[in-house]
This record gives sequence, C-alpha cells and structure tokens, in this order.
Amino acid sequence: MDITGISPNTLWVLFSTLILGIASGLIGCLAYWKRQSLMSDALSHAALPGIVIAFTIVGVKSVPAMIAGAAISAVLGFLFIQWIQSSTKIKEDTAMGIVLSIFFGLGIMLLSIVNRTAGGGQSGLDSFIFGQAASMTGKDVKIMLVLALIVIAFIWIGFKEWKLFLFDADFAKGLGLSGRVMNGMYMSMLILVIVIGIQAVGVILMSALLIIPPVSARYWTQSFKRMLIISAVFGGGAGAAGTWVSTLGKGWPTGPFIVLVSSSLFLVSLVFGFQKGWLAKLLHLRAQKKKSADSAHLRKPEEGRAV
Repeated sequence: MDITGISPNTLWVLFSTLILGIASGLIGCLAYWKRQSLMSDALSHAALPGIVIAFTIVGVKSVPAMIAGAAISAVLGFLFIQWIQSSTKIKEDTAMGIVLSIFFGLGIMLLSIVNRTAGGGQSGLDSFIFGQAASMTGKDVKIMLVLALIVIAFIWIGFKEWKLFLFDADFAKGLGLSGRVMNGMYMSMLILVIVIGIQAVGVILMSALLIIPPVSARYWTQSFKRMLIISAVFGGGAGAAGTWVSTLGKGWPTGPFIVLVSSSLFLVSLVFGFQKGWLAKLLHLRAQKKKSADSAHLRKPEEGRAV
C-alpha cells in the first residue's frame, strides 16, 4: 500500500479502464454516425460463447485465449447478421436482436454447464457477465492497455480518413479510399474494443460504454472532432470513476458502476449541453420570443405613421 492508500495494482486497473473508456468513446462516435450503436450491443453479447469455449479448450483462465475466443465469436455474430440481412427481408436492427438473443442464450447455457464441472465454479467466468476489474491481473491489464492504445492510435492517425468515410463516402471513394477496407477496419476495431473490455465491464453492459459517451458528447458540440474529444473524456472518466467505486466494496461488479457514472454524465449533458441541452434550448426559445416581441413593438409606430 502506498501513501495514497491505493495499491499499485488498483492504480494500474484504474489506468487501464481509463484508456478503455477513451477507446470506447472514440469508436462509439464512429458507430453513432454509422447508425450502428445497436451493433456494439449485439457483438458484445455474441462474444460470450467464445469466452466459455476458449476456457473449456485451454482449461485455465487465459486472457489471450479468451480474447481470441471472444473475437472469433463476435466475428461469427457479425457474419451471421450480414447473412440474415442478405438472405432474408429482415432489417438490420431485427437481425442484430436475433443474433444477440441466440449467442447470449448459448453463452449462458455453456457457462452454466462449465460451472457445474470440477473447478468450473472457481473459474471466475461469471465476472464476464457484469465485469470485475478487481479480478484482473497485471498481465490482463497490460494486454488491455496495449490493445486499447492501438485503437486510439488508429482513430487519431486516420482522423481525416474516418471523417471522409462517415460524412462524404462518394468523395472518399473518388480519392481512392475503399469503403470495404474502411468498413473492415471499423468493424475490427469495434470488436477489439468489445473483447478487451468485457472482463472489466461485462458482456451485458459493455455496449453502454460504447453508446452513452458519444450520445452525451453530441449535446455539447456540432463538430465531429470536438465530439470525439468529449466522448473520449466522458468514456475515460466513466471507466475510471466506475472502477474506483467498485473497488471500494468486496466483489462489487464494475460494469454497473461505470454505467451509473456514464448515465450521470448523460443527464448533465441532457440538461446543460451547449448545443442540444434542455437549458440551451429553453434560453434559445426565450431569446427568439424576445426578438419577436421587440420586432412587433418596433413595427407598431411605423404602422401608426403610415396611417
């Protein structure tokens, strides 16, 4: 224990969830503008069967193996969504709901079977449901940190390309920017953020860390660049603050506290946001009414002189 009263391992966990929140806020902005926020929810739930199957194959709680299993399962979920869309008349949001339900139900069934086996109850797999950052080891933290930083660097370096891809796809195509490649990179980063964040936030609530920060940021600005920055700040702040609160109690799940902090930031944005906040709209409406009243008052003397 150091002089601050916080163990070095806890500080590392806090730092890792801070970076995870920043990465989630950034990639969440891309999902927001692609109108695919529900995709993050579907893929996070779809990752659960892969985690359980990876544990069954390896026999121990190996984070690299589980990340690989979660990634494969999430990719299969995405391909299944694409297949449903292309082969039927079912819309994308319905296809996402179908995949979410099927894969999550399968994951829960496999998890219950594993927990009944010898030593399965002590595997710690239950922490992947709601997240448990306190159970992360130094190796887990380092893996999460490196992968999250890769995502942040990817978006930061390719900011201009992402902006063109999201807002002017035809112009981007004219410049030689392949839509298929950009879509592939976007989906790869989305899946990467989901699978590295599941242990800390959980499969059920990981989508909240991807959806709420960009939606909250939208209330403060109309600039895409500023929205990325604000969303990253909100995501990182919610990740670190929620994790810190969860470490205060024994066995407290991390995900719910991160969502509570993130939801609080959303409520503040909803009321006080400069662009779309409730208070800003109220002040704008009052200013418009005052302007209309002043214009009507100025017209009256002119009408009197005309008579």
